[in-house]
Amino acid sequence: MKPEFMAKLQQLRTVYNAPMKVTSGYRCPQHPIEAKKASPGAHASGQAVDIGIQGSDAHTLLRMALEAGFTGIGVQQKGSGRFLHLDTLEGSNRPSCWSY
Repeated sequence: MKPEFMAKLQQLRTVYNAPMKVTSGYRCPQHPIEAKKASPGAHASGQAVDIGIQGSDAHTLLRMALEAGFTGIGVQQKGSGRFLHLDTLEGSNRPSCWSY
């Protein structure tokens, strides 16, 4: 994981003032999810995590992540395995927010 990303994540956790369960962190390019992609994604860059969270807690963390300057936010809030994806990638399509 990139130290700058981890520092931003820790700042978010400090402001959120509650545990944040990381359900996915760094993934090597050979990880099954990354291997399906045309090129490795944010998790393989060491600049992304998925936080297992739902309901009003997810809404609160989403708002705080936007204020903290995370550039990629993915929202999975249906079915089982609900989470928020947070990353700090930069580029022409950032900032970006999407749903799964």
